[in-house]
Amino acid sequence: MADETKQKVSKDEIRSIIATDCGSTTTKAILIERQGDEYRLIHRGEAPTTVEAPFEDVTMGVRNAVGEVEELTGKEFLGDEGVIVPRESDERGTDLYLSTSSAGGGLQMMVAGVVKTMSAESAERAALGAGAIVMDVIAVDDGREPHEKIARIRQLRPDMILFSGGIDGGTVTHVSETAELIAAADPKPRLGTGYELPVIYAGNKHARTHVKDTLDDLVDLRIVDNIRPVLEEEVLEPAREEIHNLFMEHVMAQAPGYSKLMNWTSSAIMPTPGAVGRGIQNVSEQYDMEVIGVDIGGATTDVFSVFQETFNRTVSANLGMSYSICNVLLETGLENIVRWLPFEVSEADLRNRIRNKMIRPTTIPQTLDALIIEQALAREALRLAFDHHKTLATGLKGLKRARDMGSAFEQETTESLVDMMTLGMVLGSGGVLSHAPRRIQAACMLMDAFQPQGVTLLAVDSIFMMPQLGVLSTVHQEASAQVFDRDCLIRLGTCIAPVPGQDYYRSDRLFGRDVVEVELQMPDGSERTETLKFGELRRIPLQEGETATAVIDPTRRFDVGAGLGRTLETEVEGGVCGLLLDARGRPLYLVDDPAERRQLIREWIESMDIYPADALARYIEGQEV
Repeated sequence: MADETKQKVSKDEIRSIIATDCGSTTTKAILIERQGDEYRLIHRGEAPTTVEAPFEDVTMGVRNAVGEVEELTGKEFLGDEGVIVPRESDERGTDLYLSTSSAGGGLQMMVAGVVKTMSAESAERAALGAGAIVMDVIAVDDGREPHEKIARIRQLRPDMILFSGGIDGGTVTHVSETAELIAAADPKPRLGTGYELPVIYAGNKHARTHVKDTLDDLVDLRIVDNIRPVLEEEVLEPAREEIHNLFMEHVMAQAPGYSKLMNWTSSAIMPTPGAVGRGIQNVSEQYDMEVIGVDIGGATTDVFSVFQETFNRTVSANLGMSYSICNVLLETGLENIVRWLPFEVSEADLRNRIRNKMIRPTTIPQTLDALIIEQALAREALRLAFDHHKTLATGLKGLKRARDMGSAFEQETTESLVDMMTLGMVLGSGGVLSHAPRRIQAACMLMDAFQPQGVTLLAVDSIFMMPQLGVLSTVHQEASAQVFDRDCLIRLGTCIAPVPGQDYYRSDRLFGRDVVEVELQMPDGSERTETLKFGELRRIPLQEGETATAVIDPTRRFDVGAGLGRTLETEVEGGVCGLLLDARGRPLYLVDDPAERRQLIREWIESMDIYPADALARYIEGQEV
């Protein structure tokens, strides 16, 4: 259904598109229209999501959000039966209506496999890529007793279970044991009581008969191709496709009001994270580069990546900027938050500020110090989520590899697919990034959390349109790409960050030493040369839409992508923040002495114009008084 619409409207006839995203708290609607030969965003509306009591009908929130678009345009898009599709005239109706959803907690799944780091991890990647929150991973070797696993399945009540294990022709015994565990738990679905829990089996095809005999009478069993048919291969798409189908048939059908919404839409409703993931894959294809995307919300932080043409997604369900902000404090510790602050703050005061944000999750910073603290927390939430992502975005584990004598006694590890030196773009979204008072603040949060290496474009989603554009791309790729490039993507600027060689130990003694020289041929024909010393940040004006030729010459112990000490000549793209030169080392180096570190951060703030210098100076002077 992904490439067909219910109304069978041809692409040439599509002039008007309404797309909504039903989030956990807010429903967003956008109107896209064709103007001449291109599609553009026209207006946006939003309203509270109405999936919970007292309304318990998601279509009310959709009507309110689309109603805002009606008021802004003076056109009519809503009728008695919902969104008017197809369009009846230029002033009434739309050619396409599409929607995504994460309301009611989104898609919540459990996955099961035989080996935790092999079939279970592959199943987890399949579920995450389909837009699910993975509540738990059950495996034969996960260290828990059978009764503990049974209790866990009963306790969590997921929307569905994805069950894998064994290569084709491999083990049947362990797969059968896992099937019997699920049967013993007799799991019930989270939403609704009148239907059976969906279970997808994507394991050894020779175990299908036993799995069917064990589970068929207890659950709604679906059998798809094996996720790991052989050790050297991972086939995720059949499982992901079945997850999407079951999401529509069961989860959406049971959620309040979704049966009506499904009748309104021109194509299948997608889970919001799944749609964002589709959007990130489109970005990688459209710009022919490796991409990292991040969506930082109030309760969760999703990280997406495309490296070596492999898509990965992870959900850090306990890292967010409001509901989960105390978990950020718990995981990273006070010292890691304080290290980003240019002023002193007491431990008690900082803890209270963070707790108040959790208690009042919809509040926004009202003072400069509150903004700086919130953005320090965002850096840590992003960093932790990215660290988690790198552990899952790996090559296949369990492969047989030829070894020489020197490596025969080494423990086998699988490296992450994430390679920051080949990364082309970091794309951020979420309130703390998209709505930062100054765009340079969003750029610095991305630089500090992800620490890009070499030459990397930084960007943000202007108003969080990625979900709607992701689902639109399944129906009209051209319209999605045009709106993304012209109205969604805000290019912050290109970051140039030299990386020291592994044998080059960074210490305070490095400060003041030359790191890189950058010669720039500017768009107006002028030339400019910048020399950076270790620990420096510098911002060069280069407007969005402009490019400059850069000859980047690192010193012999630093690399910008061509090798240690080797010159790189490349085109660099401008942005609303300009060209960003970062000579702070990788991993980013912050001095240990608190007073020296605060002074260093103030210098970075001044050189990059991150916060109003006079207001920050007054605040710090007031502290000292």
